[in-house]
Amino acid sequence: MTDQDTPVQRPLSPHLQVYRLPLLPLMSITHRVTGVGLAFGTLVLAWWLAALATGPGAYDLFIRFMNPLGGMALLGWMIAIAYHFCNGIRHLIWDTGHALDLGSAERAGYLVLVGWLVLSAVMVGSALLFWLS
Repeated sequence: MTDQDTPVQRPLSPHLQVYRLPLLPLMSITHRVTGVGLAFGTLVLAWWLAALATGPGAYDLFIRFMNPLGGMALLGWMIAIAYHFCNGIRHLIWDTGHALDLGSAERAGYLVLVGWLVLSAVMVGSALLFWLS
């Protein structure tokens, strides 16, 4: 047997599930995903406004289409807006040149998460109070 016939023994990398995704890349991915979701939600909002402007027939069609899951989709859209807003503020702070070192960026990330949870709770709570009253 020659050296070319024997397989090379190289170390194998652990599977992707072994690694823990750091907070900052996870927040970056989530920011992009919520941005795409908000774009689709904006299309639904435009459809709703067009249905309002068109007349009762178009609005009834919109309501029939959105009625089963429309409220849940609206809550999800509100939560996505809250996250995208809070993380967008962090990006604006970064654009000024502040909080760019790793420690400050992680602290800002945790602050974004706290702000997102508080803002989401206020928005969802007020929506539930509105719908239940």
